[in-house]
Amino acid sequence: MKLDPALLEIIACPGCHGSLSPQGEELVCAGCGNAYPVRDDIPVLLLDEARKPA
Repeated sequence: MKLDPALLEIIACPGCHGSLSPQGEELVCAGCGNAYPVRDDIPVLLLDEARKPA
């Protein structure tokens, strides 16, 4: 996954507005734990697409 570091500084979780960090092929929220997929180097920040924390 290739995401611009500047992009990671400005995007936030759509659910709780927490910060997102890359983990594998996902962006994981530090606040709520939702994991959002990254497809073709594009973050998909949709709550319906998020993997909920266990």
